[in-house]
Amino acid sequence: MAFLPLYVPKILPKNDRLRIVIAGGGYAGMAALTTLRRHNPDAEITLIDPNASHLKVTHLHETFRYPLSDFLIPYTVLEQRFSCHHICSTLATDEATLRRWQHDRCLQAGDQQVPFDYLLVASGARSFVPHGTDKDAVVAAGDTRGTKNTFHLEDFFTISGADLLDQFLAARNAAPSCISVVGGGATGIQFLFELAGYLRRRRINHGLRLIDDRERVLQQFPKGFSRYVEMRMLELDIEFYPGVHFLEQRTDTLLLEDKTSGRQFVLPSILSLLFTGNRQANLIKTNSFGQVVAEGKLLENVFAAGDGSIYSAPGSNTMTAQSAVRKGKLAARNILRHSGVLKVLEPYLHHDLGYVVNLGPEDAVGWLAIENNVVTGVPALVIREIIEARYDLLLSGVDTYLV
Repeated sequence: MAFLPLYVPKILPKNDRLRIVIAGGGYAGMAALTTLRRHNPDAEITLIDPNASHLKVTHLHETFRYPLSDFLIPYTVLEQRFSCHHICSTLATDEATLRRWQHDRCLQAGDQQVPFDYLLVASGARSFVPHGTDKDAVVAAGDTRGTKNTFHLEDFFTISGADLLDQFLAARNAAPSCISVVGGGATGIQFLFELAGYLRRRRINHGLRLIDDRERVLQQFPKGFSRYVEMRMLELDIEFYPGVHFLEQRTDTLLLEDKTSGRQFVLPSILSLLFTGNRQANLIKTNSFGQVVAEGKLLENVFAAGDGSIYSAPGSNTMTAQSAVRKGKLAARNILRHSGVLKVLEPYLHHDLGYVVNLGPEDAVGWLAIENNVVTGVPALVIREIIEARYDLLLSGVDTYLV
């Protein structure tokens, strides 16, 4: 058992084990699982997630080059590796339910009653669906041919980008037109450049455009990011429509609205990929230690982490894998400390150390240590590889994170 400062385990009766439930098997949930197992090998850990595998969501754009299986780790493998139990189920986590779980120290997952000493809710935020689109609809608005022609990030959870696009193009067999990517954040940009590479390799004659309601791409980053990405878009003949709202993908056209004038206009487009960010409503609020605050009450035995949580602390609340991992690790450490003799908890102080946006397999843009320290090309790719290697090591049981 690795040493954890301020953690002095209680001496439990024979055959008694600390029971911990992790609800959500994303980045925060995995970081918590590995941390708990590292510092308490005897804990009884139950992982609740509706999927069969952990998915490295931040790699989904790469499925235009690699099979989706490269970014999946079955929970059966993780069960053996970290001595935990996976229950395939979905949990609803409103404030009243969280308070009831705190009181009962038990929750219902499918047809199973799961008692716990501590619960960590490590759910992610859901993608935002623009007005006028129905993510659950099979047929897009105006599409009389029965072919869905709007895709969201979740559509790539079960099929690779290459296979999804191949199937779509084979069904449509359309004359050369245009494919639209909506959203100039990190996810949209990474999919845009991977899609550009895919079209070029396959010699597919459809054009490519980016629609963004902001005035520049990657608005959340320094302007150096935007300048570099927009220059690369020009080199690849990718059309760019800034300051424009997406309204609707029709059969072969796209309905848009100019943000300033309100003028609506139509462009040719057979497909739209919508990456318009995560829904930030219904976030679970916590104190500075990761303990949930629901309906004004502190729930001492219920913690939260991941994109679905917001910490009342100086640390970063950005919806990134980096913040999710740090929150998951901190929540796990504080669960163990709270279960011990001292109950001295650690506040969340993590600030992002850098961020890299991939621009295809051979280019990237990012910052390291200081936000205005913009790096591009091979140096940015190296930073990305280092960040990804640390997480892969964590999933193998080797923790290289300092805190």
